[in-house]
Amino acid sequence: MPPLPHTALDQLTYVAVGYAALVTLAALAVAVAAVPRPAVLDQGVWILEALLVIRAVAGLGVMLRGDHPAEQSAYVGYLVASVCVLPIAMQSVADDRGRWSNAVITVAALAVTVIAVRLQMTLR
Repeated sequence: MPPLPHTALDQLTYVAVGYAALVTLAALAVAVAAVPRPAVLDQGVWILEALLVIRAVAGLGVMLRGDHPAEQSAYVGYLVASVCVLPIAMQSVADDRGRWSNAVITVAALAVTVIAVRLQMTLR
């Protein structure tokens, strides 16, 4: 059995990773179905972005409290990337609701999933 999360930051990261995986799968399903992007997918992406912003603020709070990760520059880079990837992806497909815009969202959500996992790994 995997260890349970120890801190609120751990729990927030697990929620963000799970939700990012859910958005990734939803975007992939819409891309494979080759249907126009539904508004609910856009809303899911922005909810994920809100979770990631909360996670980034909490991560900065941990650093300001004095708990510095071993690789501080990598950790800060992951924090910045986690909040930048989705808005850039959504802006790039703002006028396109076709199949390829869904693929862009799939890749961006997958990237955010990986970034969130790496954030958790660099904190230890």
